Amino acid sequence: MKHKNDLEKNAKLMVAPGKGILAADESSGTIAKRLEQINVESSFENRLAYRDMLFTTTDLNKYISGVILFDETIRQTLYNGNSVPDYLSQQGILPGIKVDKGTQPFALHNEEFITNGLDGLSARLKEYNELGAKFAKWRAVIKIENNLPSEACIYANAHALARYAAICQDNGIVPIVEPEVLMNGSHTIEKCYDVTKLTQEVVFDELAKLDVMLEGIILKPSMVISGDTCESQAEPDLVAEMTVKCLKATVPANVPGCAFLSGGQSDVDATVHLNLMNKKYDLPWNLTFSYGRALQHPAIMSWKGLKENVKTSQEILFHRSMVNGLASMGEYNSSMEDKVS
Repeated sequence: MKHKNDLEKNAKLMVAPGKGILAADESSGTIAKRLEQINVESSFENRLAYRDMLFTTTDLNKYISGVILFDETIRQTLYNGNSVPDYLSQQGILPGIKVDKGTQPFALHNEEFITNGLDGLSARLKEYNELGAKFAKWRAVIKIENNLPSEACIYANAHALARYAAICQDNGIVPIVEPEVLMNGSHTIEKCYDVTKLTQEVVFDELAKLDVMLEGIILKPSMVISGDTCESQAEPDLVAEMTVKCLKATVPANVPGCAFLSGGQSDVDATVHLNLMNKKYDLPWNLTFSYGRALQHPAIMSWKGLKENVKTSQEILFHRSMVNGLASMGEYNSSMEDKVS
């Protein structure tokens, strides 16, 4: 493979011990909802001000290895005069890019979704490479309900993930493979385990069929967790146990690492679960985080679009990055939540 060394090197950097990935790849609609929470209009300037606050946080590179960007963001220039990818690279943080184009209804399958974006992907990746991107992300969505997911939905999304991953590697870009099993619903943790295990088995089967080099990918899995409206919520120890069991049953040892999505968990829950997995279990890969809301939410609620709140908000983002960095090594404890440092 022509890009083998770069792919392996960057994949390892993305899951380096004590570091994780900041997901800041919100689409135009999602960033508008985030800003709406703090009564700030989603204008180009306000979106830039928010991202400038996030990315220029002092010492962010201590705990953040990479940042996933959106198409608008990778083209933006920060207030310090540097382009976003150039500035991140100068800080030793790998710039990445969301390349899927969102979901659409999956034909013949009510209430299920397929992810768009394969058409023209290679050409887009060539441009993103020139802009400085070292990795990409593609999200598939698997929904649990009474008779869902269907096998068709799992297989179609897994094949699309594998196609995307192959195109990324052909362009020298590390693919983050994200088969998200949604936590929305009343399902038990046992049901979530079964669906997540099947989904990840099919994903790795499809990756193998397309000759994707596993040493040059990162898996972005869901944690195995109770549905958000399930009457019996699993305790953190059980979440950690079943998530690790699922990964060990499905993820080959030559994958460099798994960077979890937070998937709607609270900021602290996502940290606690990650810490337990690393503290209690012997693992063949690095287990870390690729959180969006679970890293950003406390910072944006502090920021409120005001310049005078930037420093405090950056300290909050740094703290969440730090506790998750420690959790990725099993070194977090709840007393760290008492102070922002």
